[in-house]
Amino acid sequence: MQLDDLYRQVIMDHYQHPRNQGAVEGDPVTIFLKNPTCGDEISLQLQVEDGMVKEVKFSGIGCSISIASASMMTEAIKGKPVEEALAITDEFRKMMRGEESDFEQLGDLEALQGVCKFPARIKCATLAWNALQKASEQTHVHSDHE
Repeated sequence: MQLDDLYRQVIMDHYQHPRNQGAVEGDPVTIFLKNPTCGDEISLQLQVEDGMVKEVKFSGIGCSISIASASMMTEAIKGKPVEEALAITDEFRKMMRGEESDFEQLGDLEALQGVCKFPARIKCATLAWNALQKASEQTHVHSDHE
C-alpha cells in the first residue's frame, strides 16, 4: 500500500464515520460558518473549562475533505489545553500553505497534506479550523467577563 492510498483511506474513514459529530450539552460556544465557494457548512460547538478543551462537536454538510478535516480536528484538540489546540491550528494552516510543518504534532492530520496542491479545496479543509479559531476567541472573551 502506498502512502497516498493510506492517506486516502484515513480521509474516507473520517468522512464516512465522522468522530465527535452532534451537539455539546450545556452552554457551549457555537460558531456557524459556510464556504460560499462550494456551499460546505459547519456548526462547531466548543466547551472550554480551566483553559482545556473539555468538549468539541460539530455538525454540517460538505465534501469528504471538509467533513474529514472537521472530524480529525475534533480528535486532535479534545482534552488539550486551548493554547495547544491553537498551536495545532497554526501547524495545520502552515501545512495547507505548503510550508514545512511539524507532522509529529499534527498526527493523523498529515493525511490532509495533499490538499495544499488544490487551492480550491484548501477552503474546504480549513473551514472547521476557522470555526475553531472564532470559537476560541469567543471563549476567551467570555471567560474574561465572568
